[in-house]
Amino acid sequence: MNKIFLIISGLFFMSITSGKAKDFILQSPDQQIRAKITVGKTISYELFYKNKQYLNPSRISLTLDAGVVLGQNVAVQSTKINRVNKLIYPVYGITSQLKENYNELELKCKGNYSVLFRLYNEGFAYRFLTAIKDSIIVKSEQSDFQFAANYQAYFHPVLSEASYRIQQIADYRQNPNYTSLPLLLKSADGINMLIHESDLFNYPCLTLAADSVKSHTLNAKFAAYPKIAEPGGYHNFNLVVKKTEDFIAKTTGTRNFPWRLIAFEEQDKDILANQLVYLLASENRLADVSWIKPGKVSWDWWNSLNLSGVNFKTGFNTDTYKYFIDFAAKNGIPYVNLDEGWSDQFNLLKVTEKLDMQELIRYAKSKNVKLILWCVWHTLDRQMTEALELFERWGIAGLKVDFMDRDDQVVVEFQEKLLKEAAKRKMLVNYHGAYHPTGIQRTYPNQINVEGVKGLEWNKFDKDGTTPLHDVTIPFIRMFAGSMDYTPGAMQNYNREDWKQIFDRPLSQGTRCHQLAMYVVYFAPLQMLADAPTAYEREPEILEFLSAVPTVWDECIPMESKVAEYVSLARRKGKDWYVGAMGSWTEKQLKIALDFLEPGKTYEAEIFADGKNAGRVGSDYIMYRKRVQKGDQLDIALASGGGWVARIKPQ
Repeated sequence: MNKIFLIISGLFFMSITSGKAKDFILQSPDQQIRAKITVGKTISYELFYKNKQYLNPSRISLTLDAGVVLGQNVAVQSTKINRVNKLIYPVYGITSQLKENYNELELKCKGNYSVLFRLYNEGFAYRFLTAIKDSIIVKSEQSDFQFAANYQAYFHPVLSEASYRIQQIADYRQNPNYTSLPLLLKSADGINMLIHESDLFNYPCLTLAADSVKSHTLNAKFAAYPKIAEPGGYHNFNLVVKKTEDFIAKTTGTRNFPWRLIAFEEQDKDILANQLVYLLASENRLADVSWIKPGKVSWDWWNSLNLSGVNFKTGFNTDTYKYFIDFAAKNGIPYVNLDEGWSDQFNLLKVTEKLDMQELIRYAKSKNVKLILWCVWHTLDRQMTEALELFERWGIAGLKVDFMDRDDQVVVEFQEKLLKEAAKRKMLVNYHGAYHPTGIQRTYPNQINVEGVKGLEWNKFDKDGTTPLHDVTIPFIRMFAGSMDYTPGAMQNYNREDWKQIFDRPLSQGTRCHQLAMYVVYFAPLQMLADAPTAYEREPEILEFLSAVPTVWDECIPMESKVAEYVSLARRKGKDWYVGAMGSWTEKQLKIALDFLEPGKTYEAEIFADGKNAGRVGSDYIMYRKRVQKGDQLDIALASGGGWVARIKPQ
């Protein structure tokens, strides 16, 4: 007979014993999510949302060397419960303050380890903690996600840059049977579940594969620890793993392992404001963050340095970069990026003869513009101390680090090491060719952005490019993980029939306003202006908008949205509101209710909308202004591949 032996006030936790197994019941603060944790021969958990079960018993364990399995034949020595309800204030983010409200259960187990479970209103998470004196080898980790039904899943079938593949959980015969994270799942009744991880350090990333035996189950997969890695891939920019060890991690025995999490949202739009990944991350470890300045950056590589109407020959030369610097200075853009070519890719101390680097550094400083330098990750890793010391003397503001393209423990450790060393020298870091964010932006806020997404650059070299369908999918999946360097801002905009792939004169798919809306919809603290300065200067209305739009926010209000169809949301910075909407290839009518405005005030809305012929000529748009108040409703017509954006300021 079951016996309840402990109940905590508020009914957010109870423990039940049945034979040799013990069940622990934990609820979210709003009591909408419930976890049943069973401990005995194994550890498993079940999840319920609004009293309906979505995860059946799902096992978790860690296997160490010498055959030690944490989570097998478990003896609970003590339990500890904790309630937290407070406000936190991010250094920057999609909101200037964030409620941290959760109920927590810690099970301390025989064998010098614990398992921590948390329930937020946003979702569920668990992690292992060890207190072992010596270092340990982690041979494998079991993290099963056994769902109650064969839900629809948005698999991401490569590490970081791909379109999504929609399948069912049970479709294990798909090639490859692999997804990187985050993973979005949709139940038949429309509930959204997102699997991800947070607070990842000194450990490989979690990926998933469909189980070929267990019904409706996803199993954890991890990159093995590299034993031999050699230069390879594109221009030898990668270090390609040739041989691995028979384990996934070697690490200190006293540590916290990464959080494994599942977020729940009933409506698609609410995914856009779910910050569970950030909430689970460790707090800021940098003593001084005053120098960390989010903002926009003028980027050279997308537009192939194609300035027009200037009195010099453009290309990789000092005059061209001075023009970029002048453009940034005139328009309040704090950064200019120097991409591939400023140095020998395998020797960061050897600057190309095509540039007068010292003159550029002097010129940028005279214009109050800061420089960001691109580099190959394994070159920087090899030359880290001398390169960072040189960049510090130059006054470089940040690094764009590329071509990691792995998610094993070695690369994860590199990223943290660089963030620490860069912070000592007050440098920002933007990771490209990288695995998806795991909350580290909270811990090291000098990680100013992460690519980890199939972004605008794919229109330069891929026959399919990045489509509006893809563009309205990633806000609900990839952006759940954290900031996203999609690199928007293309000024050559084409419909589906006319678009083609051109490397040196690239085109975007969809309308001009589709691109503009990305500056509101996509969260990117270091946000690129991908096209050439002269392309923006020919469109002063657009340039003024792009100069003004913030990159970090005080408030986020999701609006009418549907995964892979359309997205709309409002963001506030100070007293100004920005509203963005984007659609797929299908035309769409939306209604935007301005209920978020302050009552009794009149605002002026500056609106950029698809022109009547934008479906044929993507660059067709209209800009107009109108007075609005709280309670007003704006009718939005999105063309095929369309967009809409507004800046709303109090009069």
